[in-house]
Amino acid sequence: MGSLPAFPEAKQGVRDDCIDEITLTDLFKEQQRHLNFFFDRMDHSQTLSFTRALLRATGTIFFTGVGKSGFVANKISQTLVSLGIRSAFLSPVDALHGDIGILSAADILVLLSKSGATDELLRLVPCARAKGARLIAVTSVQGCVLEAVCDMNVHLPLERELCPFNLAPVTSTAIQMVFGDTVAIALMGARNLSKEEYAGNHPAGKIGKSLIFKVPTRDGEVVGDKIENSISEVKDLMKKEDELPICKESDLIMDQLVELTSKGCGCLFVVDDGRHLIGTFTDGDLRRTLKASGQGIFKLTVGEMCNRKPRIIGPEAMAVEAMKKMEAPPSPVQFLPVINDDNVVIGIITLHGLVSAGL
Repeated sequence: MGSLPAFPEAKQGVRDDCIDEITLTDLFKEQQRHLNFFFDRMDHSQTLSFTRALLRATGTIFFTGVGKSGFVANKISQTLVSLGIRSAFLSPVDALHGDIGILSAADILVLLSKSGATDELLRLVPCARAKGARLIAVTSVQGCVLEAVCDMNVHLPLERELCPFNLAPVTSTAIQMVFGDTVAIALMGARNLSKEEYAGNHPAGKIGKSLIFKVPTRDGEVVGDKIENSISEVKDLMKKEDELPICKESDLIMDQLVELTSKGCGCLFVVDDGRHLIGTFTDGDLRRTLKASGQGIFKLTVGEMCNRKPRIIGPEAMAVEAMKKMEAPPSPVQFLPVINDDNVVIGIITLHGLVSAGL
């Protein structure tokens, strides 16, 4: 095999020290000024009408655009999909070659264009209108052709591109992205999307791990790609029944060492005859009691030394809430007793269990 080709030499006269910190900082400040121009001049009444139109949509919300605006349109559509809103990107070129068949009278078509004079979009308009779809233009040039031929227009004020030639679409696309994503979050609030519903749309990756975990089948295995996903409530991850380290208030500490160590929870749950929680006794409590009492520990009961005000959690609470409780001040803990409405111990959720599940 031949050697890899060498990297091409830099353009003659160009050096990496031509870009210094001051120059770069000035560019960011200039971009900030251009974005502020947009924020200071945007028409909020237009934005409200646009947002309400999307909220009332009974069909699919399609986004389209050409070039960099097309990438932004695709991204905004994907954001809406992640929020459980029916949305899709429609390539204007592909639409003119058959894909427009997906449009219906119940749909909305949002056309993103800086100039509002993009030929592919203008050719798409009469075809989309023939399908009965509602057309909304999002442009940065007032009085443009696209604005005139659509049912609604949203003007995104643009001072100029950051590009020294005012050509490369870097500020205009940033404005489009900010606009689209902000509207998406407004829709998220208007639809009262819960954390559980949002997590249900993100079963993998960092976003979903705080609320969703892979739940094994009854056989304890995950089979192929058919993973049984569930919103992770404490009851899905807790230990229960024979796995619980249970003792009575009157039990001697030294008689419960096996129970304390064998269950792997690092604690004992002190309960009464009805299994109501009285307190907890941890391996840390054991060390402190031994240091303070010496041989007197042989006569002490668990009830005398237990913590009678432990942090607790209910079975319906989310796993992420359990993690927050464990990490809360004044000091973190490694477990939480899981208590039902009658203060009966039904399980234990541990930090190790949460981490193992992927939180």
